[in-house]
Amino acid sequence: MAPSLAHLDKEYRDLALSLGKLGYVIQGSVFERKAGAGSRYQWTWKSKNQKTQSLTLTEEQYRWLRQAAANEQTLRRILKKMRQISEQIFVRASRKNAKSK
Repeated sequence: MAPSLAHLDKEYRDLALSLGKLGYVIQGSVFERKAGAGSRYQWTWKSKNQKTQSLTLTEEQYRWLRQAAANEQTLRRILKKMRQISEQIFVRASRKNAKSK
């Protein structure tokens, strides 16, 4: 059985509230190299012109950016779910309006 509109609305609002608790977000990849010369920590991302950029990090910067990158993934999952719920609500409301005419 499909969830009620009230349930979908509550789920949407809960997701919206969770966005405010996320913290900082960044795009790109943050990783630790296990061996080799140079710094162990790197951040790579695509610039506006789609060129790959890279920055060498300290361990402290790595830890901070690693959390921000994880927050970015959580943000994407939450937004995807919010879009799905919005679509479900719109489709149901459209059907309801069509039936009442």
